[in-house]
Amino acid sequence: MGNDATYSDATGLTLKPGEFRQISDLAYERFGLDLKRGKEALVAARLGKRLRQRGFQSFSDYYKHVVSDASGEALVELIDSLTTNHTSFLREHVHFEVLARAAREEFAKIRTLEIWSAACSSGEEPYSIAMCLGDALGGGSGRNFRILATDISTRVLSLAQRAVYPAERFRELPEAWRRAYLLRGEGECRGFYKMKRDIAQAVEFKRLNLIEPFPHQRLFHVIFCRNVMMYFDKPTQQDIVQRLSRSLEAGGYLFVGHSESLTGVEHDLKYVQPAVYRQEKSHGTRGSRT
Repeated sequence: MGNDATYSDATGLTLKPGEFRQISDLAYERFGLDLKRGKEALVAARLGKRLRQRGFQSFSDYYKHVVSDASGEALVELIDSLTTNHTSFLREHVHFEVLARAAREEFAKIRTLEIWSAACSSGEEPYSIAMCLGDALGGGSGRNFRILATDISTRVLSLAQRAVYPAERFRELPEAWRRAYLLRGEGECRGFYKMKRDIAQAVEFKRLNLIEPFPHQRLFHVIFCRNVMMYFDKPTQQDIVQRLSRSLEAGGYLFVGHSESLTGVEHDLKYVQPAVYRQEKSHGTRGSRT
């Protein structure tokens, strides 16, 4: 296909080359989302659904709506449509094994562990972290943890704060964790589970765009930033990874998705194992130590 090719969704809405350029430029400028040539059919299919829901007759009309929306919610809807918010509890379970071991061993003298779930989607990741640490630290140790969970999408953050999920999402959860950390729904909530209060209260949800300056000042012992780098080009990846590394305590871990790689990205982190990196430099000290 040449530069003048047009693409249509299943109902015949046509995405023209100029409209694709407008949308891809906007997604890159506002979110760092890299929509390369070849993504036209995907954009037509995913945004076509949004156009039909909103009653727009063309991608150009939808683009004008997005850029003129002062609330910013239309922009969030656009990014929701173009990215995949697929997640699950204990996804890529090796990371949770590393986390549990580090909490018991390397970080044994740290009273309050600071964890950041930097692309938390609908909450499965930060709640998995909370359950993992609750199990690893145990009760009566005098140790605790705080989890900051951020995402660009207000829609998925709203779902995460409800802390209610269908039972099938917990297939990989150990039965002991299910009993310790979940409340079983009854009546009209049958087939759902809700996170118990102590787990839910350990997580603070905030909206954050990773390509913008991080507003928080504290350092973290562990940062999960998984399955989001794939949406960025190399310069954006490098900027984000370098800022993430500066947000880590000395000895802190960065987890990326197993389908991702920091190859070609300059950073000061030490490779530990696939998708696991560690900060050896000190950027200052924070947190309470015994």
